[in-house]
Amino acid sequence: MSTTIFLTFVGDQCGKAEEAIKFYTSIFPNSEIKSITKYSEGEAGGTPELIKYGIFTLNGTDYMCSESNYNHSWSFTPGVSIFVSDNSDSFIQILFDKLSANGGQIMVPLEDYKGEGDYGFGKKFGWCEDKYGISWQFVVTE
Repeated sequence: MSTTIFLTFVGDQCGKAEEAIKFYTSIFPNSEIKSITKYSEGEAGGTPELIKYGIFTLNGTDYMCSESNYNHSWSFTPGVSIFVSDNSDSFIQILFDKLSANGGQIMVPLEDYKGEGDYGFGKKFGWCEDKYGISWQFVVTE
């Protein structure tokens, strides 16, 4: 058995999946786009420029994605996020800055919270949403 995170780009995010996974694989080490399958002309669920099924890795971890132009009543939520931890303060800062830039938003600044309601995850903690609506949590480990 295996589990994999599956991202479905709908609503305002539909049409941005390929841009998003190219961006993600460009900023994480040991990352690549493994495959992208697009919808066929007239196929239900999408159009030929949309991803029907995609697989990519971020630092060796597989992710899957799809896009749908149906009128869904849901989209991404900050209640589900990708959690990134590393012992390099500078590397975590770079990722946090890149993912929260250009239309993203910082939900919890990446800072040391010891003594101010320590989040308990590590040396530093931060949470942001990128311009595609995906939420990311970051921790600098000891």
